[in-house]
Amino acid sequence: MISSTANKQVKYVSNLLKKAKTRHEENLFVAEGLRMCMEIPPKRIRSLYISESFQKNPQCRILTERARHVETLTDTVFAALSDTRTPQGVLALAEQSHYALEDVMAVGRDGTLPHLLVLEHLQDPGNLGTILRAGEGAGLTGVLMDSNTADIYSPKVVRATMGSLLRVPFAYVEDLGEALALLKKKKIRVYAAHLQGSNAYDRENYRKATAFLIGNEANGLSPETAAAADVRIRIPMLGEVESLNAAVAASVLMFEAARQRRG
Repeated sequence: MISSTANKQVKYVSNLLKKAKTRHEENLFVAEGLRMCMEIPPKRIRSLYISESFQKNPQCRILTERARHVETLTDTVFAALSDTRTPQGVLALAEQSHYALEDVMAVGRDGTLPHLLVLEHLQDPGNLGTILRAGEGAGLTGVLMDSNTADIYSPKVVRATMGSLLRVPFAYVEDLGEALALLKKKKIRVYAAHLQGSNAYDRENYRKATAFLIGNEANGLSPETAAAADVRIRIPMLGEVESLNAAVAASVLMFEAARQRRG
């Protein structure tokens, strides 16, 4: 049993939690909590860390039998390591997923046309995680992000996705303009969420291959990226509200596309 925060493994996990560079180099991410750990395919779990108290949990045996390597920590050490205020006593080191740009843009196996989200400079991990979770619920088929968007494997993003991270394809791109040009080449219509949008979002047709552009929380889309869209759309506002939170705006657009595709 590990009883010291100075333990080499504890420091290793701590670095994975805190540093995107370490996660990238090791090709790992940290998933904390019973639900998330249960959802990860066993073949992707590299190590499992449980607290002394968690050993009494009925699910403990199921989880430990799925892992290649298991370590038990004292409750004090686990609490010091945890990224949550009320740790459940279990976390896993899991292998990251990797998707090619073509995979994210592809038509689904069941013939589902692309329903994509393209994120530019999105910084808030909570927003990114919420977008993935809402996106799965709205039938999103993939997410494209520029290199300045938050790390999708940061602990806050992983936690906010509630497992959707394991199911929604995503890819980072170095050149967003080039990626948008490729979307258009694939006949995917690109809509920019913009305060100066010429059309209300619910007046467009999203039954065909569609991609929504969502910009930075404070500054929105860059002029270059907005200009690359086929259409600029806006979400009409009442009262004195000028704009919505990025995750809320993305959700409004994604669920409108989902509504139309159900019809």
